[in-house]
Amino acid sequence: MRIVVCDYAGHPFQVELSRCLARRGHTVLHLYFADLTAPKGELAVLPGDPLNFYVEGIRTGAAFDKGRFLRRRFLEAKVGQFMSRRAIGFAPDVVVGCNMALDAQKKLRKACAARGVAFVFWLQDLISKATQHFLGEKFGLLGQLIGQHYMRLESRLLTSSEAIVAISDKFFQPLEAWGVDRNKVRVVPNWAPLSQIRPAQKDNPWARRHGFHDKPVALYTGTLGLKHDPALLLHLAQASGKTGLQVVVVSEGAGPSWLAQRKAELGVGNLHILPFQPMEQYSDVLGTGDILLAMIGREAAGFSVPSKILSYLAAGKPTVASIAAENDAAVTIKAAEAGFVVEPGDIAAFCGAVLDLASDPEQCLRLGRNGRLFAETRFDVEAKATQFEETFAAILRPARQPQRIVALEPV
Repeated sequence: MRIVVCDYAGHPFQVELSRCLARRGHTVLHLYFADLTAPKGELAVLPGDPLNFYVEGIRTGAAFDKGRFLRRRFLEAKVGQFMSRRAIGFAPDVVVGCNMALDAQKKLRKACAARGVAFVFWLQDLISKATQHFLGEKFGLLGQLIGQHYMRLESRLLTSSEAIVAISDKFFQPLEAWGVDRNKVRVVPNWAPLSQIRPAQKDNPWARRHGFHDKPVALYTGTLGLKHDPALLLHLAQASGKTGLQVVVVSEGAGPSWLAQRKAELGVGNLHILPFQPMEQYSDVLGTGDILLAMIGREAAGFSVPSKILSYLAAGKPTVASIAAENDAAVTIKAAEAGFVVEPGDIAAFCGAVLDLASDPEQCLRLGRNGRLFAETRFDVEAKATQFEETFAAILRPARQPQRIVALEPV
Protein backbone atom coordinates (compact mmCIF):
# COMPACT_ATOMS: atom_id res chain seq x y z
CA MET A 1 0.00 0.00 0.00
CA ARG A 2 0.93 3.62 -0.47
CA ILE A 3 0.04 5.41 2.75
CA VAL A 4 0.14 9.07 3.76
CA VAL A 5 -0.04 9.88 7.47
CA CYS A 6 -0.91 13.54 7.99
CA ASP A 7 0.23 14.07 11.56
CA TYR A 8 -0.50 17.74 12.25
CA ALA A 9 1.35 17.92 15.59
CA GLY A 10 4.33 15.70 14.81
CA HIS A 11 4.17 13.76 18.09
CA PRO A 12 6.53 10.80 18.68
CA PHE A 13 4.26 7.75 18.48
CA GLN A 14 2.58 8.71 15.21
CA VAL A 15 5.86 8.82 13.32
CA GLU A 16 6.88 5.57 15.02
CA LEU A 17 3.79 3.99 13.45
CA SER A 18 4.74 5.34 10.02
CA ARG A 19 8.24 3.89 10.36
CA CYS A 20 6.83 0.54 11.40
CA LEU A 21 4.43 0.45 8.43
CA ALA A 22 7.33 1.25 6.10
CA ARG A 23 9.40 -1.58 7.59
CA ARG A 24 6.50 -3.88 6.75
CA GLY A 25 6.88 -3.03 3.07
CA HIS A 26 4.37 -0.20 2.63
CA THR A 27 5.46 3.03 0.98
CA VAL A 28 4.79 5.69 3.61
CA LEU A 29 4.89 9.49 3.53
CA HIS A 30 4.66 11.15 6.96
CA LEU A 31 3.58 14.80 6.79
CA TYR A 32 3.51 17.21 9.73
CA PHE A 33 2.96 20.94 10.34
CA ALA A 34 6.48 22.26 10.92
CA ASP A 35 5.39 25.72 12.14
CA LEU A 36 3.39 24.33 15.08
CA THR A 37 5.14 24.59 18.45
CA ALA A 38 4.64 21.22 20.12
CA PRO A 39 6.66 18.26 21.44
CA LYS A 40 8.08 16.61 18.33
CA GLY A 41 9.13 13.06 17.49
CA GLU A 42 11.99 11.94 15.22
CA LEU A 43 10.71 13.77 12.15
CA ALA A 44 13.49 13.01 9.71
CA VAL A 45 14.65 10.06 7.68
CA LEU A 46 17.27 8.44 9.90
CA PRO A 47 20.14 6.08 9.05
CA GLY A 48 18.64 2.62 8.99
CA ASP A 49 15.16 3.76 7.93
CA PRO A 50 13.78 1.89 4.91
CA LEU A 51 14.05 3.52 1.50
CA ASN A 52 10.24 3.52 1.22
CA PHE A 53 9.85 5.87 4.22
CA TYR A 54 9.57 9.64 3.72
CA VAL A 55 9.08 12.55 6.16
CA GLU A 56 8.24 16.11 5.16
CA GLY A 57 7.33 19.21 7.15
CA ILE A 58 4.67 21.55 5.79
CA ARG A 59 5.25 25.30 6.27
CA THR A 60 3.02 28.26 5.44
CA GLY A 61 5.75 30.89 5.44
CA ALA A 62 3.99 32.83 8.21
CA ALA A 63 4.27 32.87 12.00
CA PHE A 64 1.63 30.68 13.67
CA ASP A 65 0.03 32.07 16.85
CA LYS A 66 -2.71 29.99 18.48
CA GLY A 67 -4.03 33.04 20.30
CA ARG A 68 -5.01 34.98 17.16
CA PHE A 69 -8.19 33.13 16.22
CA LEU A 70 -9.01 34.63 12.81
CA ARG A 71 -5.44 34.49 11.53
CA ARG A 72 -5.05 31.02 13.00
CA ARG A 73 -8.14 29.80 11.12
CA PHE A 74 -6.76 31.21 7.85
CA LEU A 75 -3.36 29.56 8.38
CA GLU A 76 -4.89 26.22 9.39
CA ALA A 77 -6.87 26.17 6.15
CA LYS A 78 -3.66 27.00 4.29
CA VAL A 79 -1.85 24.11 6.01
CA GLY A 80 -4.69 21.84 4.91
CA GLN A 81 -4.34 23.07 1.35
CA PHE A 82 -0.58 22.48 1.24
CA MET A 83 -0.82 19.13 3.01
CA SER A 84 -3.61 17.97 0.69
CA ARG A 85 -1.64 18.89 -2.40
CA ARG A 86 1.41 16.97 -1.21
CA ALA A 87 -0.62 13.98 0.01
CA ILE A 88 -2.57 13.57 -3.23
CA GLY A 89 0.60 14.09 -5.26
CA PHE A 90 2.02 11.00 -3.55
CA ALA A 91 -0.71 8.92 -5.27
CA PRO A 92 -1.76 7.18 -2.04
CA ASP A 93 -4.16 4.31 -1.54
CA VAL A 94 -5.12 5.65 1.87
CA VAL A 95 -4.64 8.89 3.80
CA VAL A 96 -4.74 9.16 7.59
CA GLY A 97 -5.58 12.48 9.26
CA CYS A 98 -4.36 12.81 12.85
CA ASN A 99 -4.48 15.77 15.28
CA MET A 100 -5.60 17.94 12.39
CA ALA A 101 -7.18 21.32 12.97
CA LEU A 102 -10.69 21.00 11.54
CA ASP A 103 -10.21 23.68 8.87
CA ALA A 104 -7.14 21.77 7.69
CA GLN A 105 -8.86 18.38 7.94
CA LYS A 106 -11.71 19.65 5.79
CA LYS A 107 -9.30 20.48 2.96
CA LEU A 108 -7.64 17.09 3.25
CA ARG A 109 -10.90 15.16 3.31
CA LYS A 110 -12.28 17.01 0.28
CA ALA A 111 -9.11 16.35 -1.71
CA CYS A 112 -9.28 12.63 -0.91
CA ALA A 113 -12.98 12.41 -1.80
CA ALA A 114 -12.41 14.19 -5.11
CA ARG A 115 -9.65 11.71 -6.09
CA GLY A 116 -11.34 8.59 -4.72
CA VAL A 117 -8.68 8.08 -2.03
CA ALA A 118 -9.75 6.27 1.13
CA PHE A 119 -9.61 8.50 4.20
CA VAL A 120 -9.10 7.42 7.82
CA PHE A 121 -9.89 9.86 10.65
CA TRP A 122 -7.50 9.09 13.54
CA LEU A 123 -9.57 10.56 16.36
CA GLN A 124 -7.52 11.88 19.29
CA ASP A 125 -9.82 14.58 20.70
CA LEU A 126 -13.27 15.97 19.97
CA ILE A 127 -11.84 19.27 18.81
CA SER A 128 -15.16 20.98 18.18
CA LYS A 129 -16.43 20.33 21.71
CA ALA A 130 -13.27 21.88 23.12
CA THR A 131 -13.63 24.81 20.72
CA GLN A 132 -17.25 25.43 21.74
CA HIS A 133 -16.39 25.26 25.44
CA PHE A 134 -13.39 27.58 25.41
CA LEU A 135 -14.67 30.07 22.82
CA GLY A 136 -18.02 30.15 24.62
CA GLU A 137 -16.21 31.12 27.83
CA LYS A 138 -14.15 33.75 26.03
CA PHE A 139 -16.66 35.28 23.59
CA GLY A 140 -20.07 34.33 24.99
CA LEU A 141 -22.83 33.76 22.42
CA LEU A 142 -20.51 34.43 19.48
CA GLY A 143 -18.13 31.78 20.76
CA GLN A 144 -20.99 29.33 21.16
CA LEU A 145 -22.07 29.92 17.56
CA ILE A 146 -18.53 29.42 16.29
CA GLY A 147 -18.36 26.22 18.34
CA GLN A 148 -21.61 24.96 16.81
CA HIS A 149 -20.18 25.56 13.34
CA TYR A 150 -17.17 23.41 14.18
CA MET A 151 -19.34 20.71 15.72
CA ARG A 152 -21.28 20.45 12.46
CA LEU A 153 -18.03 20.37 10.50
CA GLU A 154 -16.43 17.71 12.69
CA SER A 155 -19.54 15.52 12.55
CA ARG A 156 -19.54 15.73 8.72
CA LEU A 157 -15.85 14.86 8.55
CA LEU A 158 -16.40 11.84 10.78
CA THR A 159 -19.52 10.56 9.02
CA SER A 160 -17.89 10.94 5.60
CA SER A 161 -14.64 9.17 6.49
CA GLU A 162 -14.22 5.61 5.26
CA ALA A 163 -12.94 4.57 8.68
CA ILE A 164 -12.29 6.07 12.11
CA VAL A 165 -9.54 4.99 14.49
CA ALA A 166 -10.53 6.23 17.95
CA ILE A 167 -8.17 6.19 20.91
CA SER A 168 -10.92 5.32 23.41
CA ASP A 169 -14.26 3.52 23.47
CA LYS A 170 -15.60 6.58 25.31
CA PHE A 171 -15.90 8.26 21.92
CA PHE A 172 -18.64 5.83 20.85
CA GLN A 173 -21.46 7.74 22.55
CA PRO A 174 -20.77 11.20 21.06
CA LEU A 175 -20.03 9.66 17.65
CA GLU A 176 -23.35 7.78 17.62
CA ALA A 177 -25.11 11.01 18.62
CA TRP A 178 -23.63 12.55 15.47
CA GLY A 179 -24.90 9.67 13.34
CA VAL A 180 -21.53 7.97 12.81
CA ASP A 181 -21.80 4.30 11.88
CA ARG A 182 -20.32 2.36 14.82
CA ASN A 183 -19.17 -0.41 12.48
CA LYS A 184 -16.55 1.81 10.86
CA VAL A 185 -15.00 2.83 14.20
CA ARG A 186 -12.02 0.88 15.53
CA VAL A 187 -10.53 1.57 18.95
CA VAL A 188 -6.72 1.64 19.07
CA PRO A 189 -5.45 3.19 22.32
CA ASN A 190 -2.47 5.52 22.09
CA TRP A 191 0.97 4.40 23.19
CA ALA A 192 4.49 5.77 23.72
CA PRO A 193 7.54 4.72 21.65
CA LEU A 194 9.48 2.39 23.95
CA SER A 195 12.52 2.48 21.68
CA GLN A 196 12.84 6.24 22.19
CA ILE A 197 11.60 6.68 25.78
CA ARG A 198 13.61 4.55 28.19
CA PRO A 199 14.14 4.75 31.96
CA ALA A 200 17.12 7.01 32.55
CA GLN A 201 19.27 7.72 35.59
CA LYS A 202 18.45 10.90 37.46
CA ASP A 203 22.09 11.96 37.32
CA ASN A 204 22.31 12.33 33.54
CA PRO A 205 23.86 14.90 31.19
CA TRP A 206 20.63 16.90 30.79
CA ALA A 207 20.03 17.03 34.54
CA ARG A 208 23.63 18.13 35.20
CA ARG A 209 23.45 20.81 32.53
CA HIS A 210 20.47 22.37 34.30
CA GLY A 211 21.62 21.71 37.86
CA PHE A 212 18.85 19.25 38.79
CA HIS A 213 20.92 16.06 39.17
CA ASP A 214 21.21 16.41 42.97
CA LYS A 215 17.83 17.99 43.75
CA PRO A 216 14.33 16.49 44.11
CA VAL A 217 12.31 17.40 41.01
CA ALA A 218 8.61 17.39 40.15
CA LEU A 219 8.47 17.66 36.36
CA TYR A 220 5.76 18.67 33.89
CA THR A 221 6.38 18.22 30.17
CA GLY A 222 4.30 18.80 27.06
CA THR A 223 1.60 21.16 25.94
CA LEU A 224 0.27 23.54 28.59
CA GLY A 225 -2.78 25.16 27.06
CA LEU A 226 -6.38 26.23 27.65
CA LYS A 227 -7.60 22.83 28.82
CA HIS A 228 -4.87 22.62 31.48
CA ASP A 229 -4.50 24.53 34.74
CA PRO A 230 -0.99 26.02 34.97
CA ALA A 231 -1.90 27.64 38.29
CA LEU A 232 -1.59 24.19 39.90
CA LEU A 233 2.12 24.19 39.12
CA LEU A 234 2.51 27.62 40.69
CA HIS A 235 0.66 26.48 43.82
CA LEU A 236 2.87 23.39 44.02
CA ALA A 237 6.06 25.45 43.76
CA GLN A 238 4.84 27.79 46.48
CA ALA A 239 3.78 24.91 48.75
CA SER A 240 7.10 23.11 48.34
CA GLY A 241 9.46 26.08 48.52
CA LYS A 242 10.85 25.15 51.95
CA THR A 243 11.24 21.44 51.16
CA GLY A 244 13.87 21.85 48.43
CA LEU A 245 11.59 20.37 45.75
CA GLN A 246 12.14 21.93 42.33
CA VAL A 247 9.11 22.29 40.04
CA VAL A 248 10.32 22.08 36.44
CA VAL A 249 8.05 22.87 33.47
CA VAL A 250 9.23 21.92 29.98
CA SER A 251 6.75 23.56 27.63
CA GLU A 252 6.05 26.60 25.45
CA GLY A 253 3.08 28.84 24.80
CA ALA A 254 0.52 30.78 26.81
CA GLY A 255 0.63 28.60 29.96
CA PRO A 256 4.42 28.70 30.46
CA SER A 257 4.44 32.45 29.64
CA TRP A 258 1.86 33.04 32.37
CA LEU A 259 3.90 30.96 34.81
CA ALA A 260 7.08 32.88 33.99
CA GLN A 261 5.31 36.16 34.67
CA ARG A 262 3.91 34.95 37.99
CA LYS A 263 7.29 33.49 38.98
CA ALA A 264 8.90 36.91 38.49
CA GLU A 265 6.10 38.77 40.27
CA LEU A 266 6.05 36.46 43.30
CA GLY A 267 9.71 35.52 43.42
CA VAL A 268 9.12 31.75 43.26
CA GLY A 269 12.69 30.53 43.08
CA ASN A 270 12.00 26.80 42.84
CA LEU A 271 9.84 27.12 39.71
CA HIS A 272 11.81 26.59 36.48
CA ILE A 273 10.42 27.02 32.96
CA LEU A 274 12.28 25.55 29.99
CA PRO A 275 11.37 25.26 26.28
CA PHE A 276 10.57 21.99 24.52
CA GLN A 277 13.60 19.73 24.31
CA PRO A 278 14.81 17.59 21.38
CA MET A 279 13.40 14.06 21.21
CA GLU A 280 16.86 12.54 21.61
CA GLN A 281 17.07 14.13 25.08
CA TYR A 282 13.54 13.27 26.17
CA SER A 283 14.47 10.16 28.17
CA ASP A 284 17.00 12.18 30.16
CA VAL A 285 14.44 14.96 30.69
CA LEU A 286 11.91 12.52 32.12
CA GLY A 287 14.62 10.70 34.06
CA THR A 288 15.47 13.96 35.82
CA GLY A 289 12.04 14.07 37.40
CA ASP A 290 11.47 12.15 40.62
CA ILE A 291 7.74 12.70 40.13
CA LEU A 292 6.01 13.48 36.82
CA LEU A 293 2.97 15.76 36.69
CA ALA A 294 -0.16 15.95 34.52
CA MET A 295 -3.30 18.07 34.63
CA ILE A 296 -6.44 18.51 32.63
CA GLY A 297 -9.56 20.42 33.66
CA ARG A 298 -12.78 18.61 34.49
CA GLU A 299 -14.58 20.32 31.62
CA ALA A 300 -12.02 18.87 29.17
CA ALA A 301 -12.20 15.28 30.44
CA GLY A 302 -14.95 14.37 27.98
CA PHE A 303 -13.11 15.42 24.83
CA SER A 304 -9.41 15.00 25.56
CA VAL A 305 -7.06 12.28 26.84
CA PRO A 306 -3.55 13.55 27.74
CA SER A 307 -1.09 11.23 25.99
CA LYS A 308 1.86 12.50 28.05
CA ILE A 309 0.77 9.97 30.68
CA LEU A 310 1.91 7.20 28.33
CA SER A 311 5.38 8.73 27.99
CA TYR A 312 5.57 8.96 31.77
CA LEU A 313 4.81 5.26 32.10
CA ALA A 314 7.48 4.42 29.52
CA ALA A 315 9.99 6.52 31.47
CA GLY A 316 9.45 4.41 34.58
CA LYS A 317 8.65 7.33 36.88
CA PRO A 318 5.62 7.84 39.18
CA THR A 319 2.85 10.22 38.13
CA VAL A 320 0.63 12.58 40.07
CA ALA A 321 -2.26 13.70 37.90
CA SER A 322 -5.06 16.19 38.42
CA ILE A 323 -7.57 14.53 36.11
CA ALA A 324 -11.22 13.52 36.40
CA ALA A 325 -11.49 9.89 37.49
CA GLU A 326 -13.50 8.88 34.42
CA ASN A 327 -10.85 10.11 31.96
CA ASP A 328 -8.91 7.29 30.26
CA ALA A 329 -5.59 8.72 31.46
CA ALA A 330 -6.74 8.48 35.08
CA VAL A 331 -7.99 4.95 34.48
CA THR A 332 -4.61 4.01 32.98
CA ILE A 333 -2.59 5.38 35.91
CA LYS A 334 -4.73 3.41 38.34
CA ALA A 335 -4.63 0.22 36.27
CA ALA A 336 -0.85 0.45 36.04
CA GLU A 337 -0.52 1.25 39.76
CA ALA A 338 1.92 3.91 38.66
CA GLY A 339 0.88 6.96 40.65
CA PHE A 340 -1.95 8.97 42.13
CA VAL A 341 -4.97 10.73 40.64
CA VAL A 342 -6.68 13.68 42.33
CA GLU A 343 -9.80 15.54 41.35
CA PRO A 344 -9.31 18.67 39.20
CA GLY A 345 -9.37 21.83 41.27
CA ASP A 346 -8.28 20.13 44.50
CA ILE A 347 -5.06 22.07 45.03
CA ALA A 348 -4.39 20.69 48.51
CA ALA A 349 -4.75 17.07 47.36
CA PHE A 350 -2.48 17.64 44.34
CA CYS A 351 0.26 19.33 46.34
CA GLY A 352 -0.10 16.81 49.16
CA ALA A 353 0.26 13.81 46.84
CA VAL A 354 3.42 15.26 45.27
CA LEU A 355 5.02 16.13 48.61
CA ASP A 356 4.16 12.74 50.09
CA LEU A 357 5.80 10.98 47.16
CA ALA A 358 8.81 13.27 47.27
CA SER A 359 9.46 12.12 50.84
CA ASP A 360 9.20 8.41 49.95
CA PRO A 361 11.86 7.34 47.41
CA GLU A 362 11.04 3.65 47.79
CA GLN A 363 7.43 4.23 46.79
CA CYS A 364 8.58 6.36 43.86
CA LEU A 365 10.78 3.51 42.69
CA ARG A 366 8.00 0.92 43.03
CA LEU A 367 5.38 3.01 41.20
CA GLY A 368 7.86 3.85 38.44
CA ARG A 369 8.70 0.19 37.88
CA ASN A 370 4.99 -0.61 37.72
CA GLY A 371 4.55 2.03 35.03
CA ARG A 372 7.36 0.74 32.84
CA LEU A 373 6.13 -2.84 33.14
CA PHE A 374 2.64 -1.73 32.12
CA ALA A 375 4.09 0.11 29.11
CA GLU A 376 6.14 -2.89 28.02
CA THR A 377 3.03 -5.08 28.00
CA ARG A 378 0.76 -2.58 26.20
CA PHE A 379 2.86 -0.39 23.89
CA ASP A 380 3.89 -2.82 21.15
CA VAL A 381 4.06 -0.77 17.95
CA GLU A 382 3.98 -3.93 15.82
CA ALA A 383 0.57 -4.83 17.28
CA LYS A 384 -0.64 -1.27 16.65
CA ALA A 385 0.58 -1.42 13.05
CA THR A 386 -1.34 -4.66 12.52
CA GLN A 387 -4.53 -2.98 13.71
CA PHE A 388 -4.01 -0.11 11.28
CA GLU A 389 -3.24 -2.50 8.43
CA GLU A 390 -6.47 -4.37 9.13
CA THR A 391 -8.38 -1.09 9.11
CA PHE A 392 -6.83 -0.11 5.77
CA ALA A 393 -7.50 -3.54 4.25
CA ALA A 394 -11.17 -3.39 5.24
CA ILE A 395 -11.74 -0.15 3.31
CA LEU A 396 -9.55 -1.06 0.35
CA ARG A 397 -11.22 -4.38 -0.54
CA PRO A 398 -11.87 -4.57 -4.31
CA ALA A 399 -15.49 -5.45 -3.62
CA ARG A 400 -16.26 -2.33 -1.64
CA GLN A 401 -18.69 0.16 -3.11
CA PRO A 402 -17.37 3.17 -5.01
CA GLN A 403 -16.72 6.06 -2.70
CA ARG A 404 -19.42 8.64 -2.32
CA ILE A 405 -18.06 12.13 -2.73
CA VAL A 406 -19.40 14.07 0.23
CA ALA A 407 -20.18 17.74 -0.21
CA LEU A 408 -18.63 19.79 2.55
CA GLU A 409 -18.98 23.50 3.15
CA PRO A 410 -17.20 25.74 0.71
CA VAL A 411 -14.08 27.34 2.14
